[in-house]
Amino acid sequence: MTRNYEAIKSFEENENDEDLEMGSQQKHNQISDSIIKLNNNKKKNKIEECSMQKQQHQQQQQQQPQSHRLLSLDVFRGLTVALMIVVDDIGGLVPALNHSPWNGLTIADFVMPFFLFIVGVALAFTYKKPSCKVDATRKAILRALKLLALGIFLQGGYFHRVNDMTFGVDLKQIRWMGILQRIAVAYLIAALCEIWLKREDIVNSASSLFRKYRYQWALALFLSFIYLCLLYGMYVPDWEYEVPTEPSSVPKIFSVKCGVRADTGPACNVVGMIDRKILGIQHLYRRPIYARTPECSINSPDSGPLPPDAPSWCQAPFDPEGLLSSVMAIVTCLIGLHYGHIILHFKDHRIRIIYWMIPTSCLVVSGLALDLLGMHLNKVLYSLSYTCVTAGAAGILFTGIYLMVDVCGYSRMTSVLEWMGMHALMIFILAACNIFPIFLQGFYWGNPRNNFLKLIGVGS
Repeated sequence: MTRNYEAIKSFEENENDEDLEMGSQQKHNQISDSIIKLNNNKKKNKIEECSMQKQQHQQQQQQQPQSHRLLSLDVFRGLTVALMIVVDDIGGLVPALNHSPWNGLTIADFVMPFFLFIVGVALAFTYKKPSCKVDATRKAILRALKLLALGIFLQGGYFHRVNDMTFGVDLKQIRWMGILQRIAVAYLIAALCEIWLKREDIVNSASSLFRKYRYQWALALFLSFIYLCLLYGMYVPDWEYEVPTEPSSVPKIFSVKCGVRADTGPACNVVGMIDRKILGIQHLYRRPIYARTPECSINSPDSGPLPPDAPSWCQAPFDPEGLLSSVMAIVTCLIGLHYGHIILHFKDHRIRIIYWMIPTSCLVVSGLALDLLGMHLNKVLYSLSYTCVTAGAAGILFTGIYLMVDVCGYSRMTSVLEWMGMHALMIFILAACNIFPIFLQGFYWGNPRNNFLKLIGVGS
């Protein structure tokens, strides 16, 4: 009996121990489950909070009265589009309207900085109070990728030899950079700055405006410093390239002697070297702007045959919208962003104009001083002096248009430019990317040369 009692007692004790172990495991599992649920609830709360902020932002926008559209910005954009069309169509006939072959500044050299400046001004309105920063960042990246893809499609080489009706892309020679690609890069960086690099301060003076956006100014100064360090500090070695000839013949190989630093000439600058190293020389623009310099053209500043003693670099590819030069294009966009901030935080016309003209004057004077000191105005390299002068010129023109259109109310005179500004991307695609010529020449009778242009007496 005692043995049976002890066996039963030991069995009950073992059973109680197992129950305790099972209970502790259940508690542990319950705790881990509660932690997982807590983390999931936190994620859900963040998502719900972001969506609630977005809904509140939309409700506030619906409750607030609709603000008048800044007509001067559309007019400025339309004027830049019109200038671009004039430069593309008449620039080859009038040297003053064509791009400068290297150093110097012409009317055509203002088009790209004006576009970048306008993008910066518009971004101040687009992301002034994002309802959710993560959602706004996602939208900015998506828009930049769309613009980048459109630029590669239109300017990467898909449409070539328009008069012969040929198209297609050789991926070994596709051009990665271009006008829309540069705008996409500048847009993305400036948009991310406007979303993340600003403080929640109240702006009531110039000093408070600077404090609110001081991180954006710090980034602009940092990008300028990096650009100058690379342009004047990196060593450029000798390099060579091939000139394609007839398919049956051997391509010509040219060697370019460099071995220098701080050279800003066409042959041995760091801007071209970085593009050759990273993008590949076969992916660069094949009609370099310096082909119209006196060293490379007997008809300079127009295109023409090579002189007998032409240097070896005259036929080398060079991209005017390269990687390093796009760094300063971002700075131009950030300068335009500052002009947009002035519109947002100051409602008085007189204060806006004063706060615009102060940086405008400083930029123009600084750029001209740098040019006199040897840092030449150069659109292809997008030099610091070129950045300052063109951004200052954009500020002057924008202020003048603002005075005429938004202050004085002379909007009927600029209605055509306003419409062009509201449809700038469409006009750019049709006029500057060969879409309109392709449409006119795409319908023909029997032979591609018997097209609509020939019918009206334009085609050959």
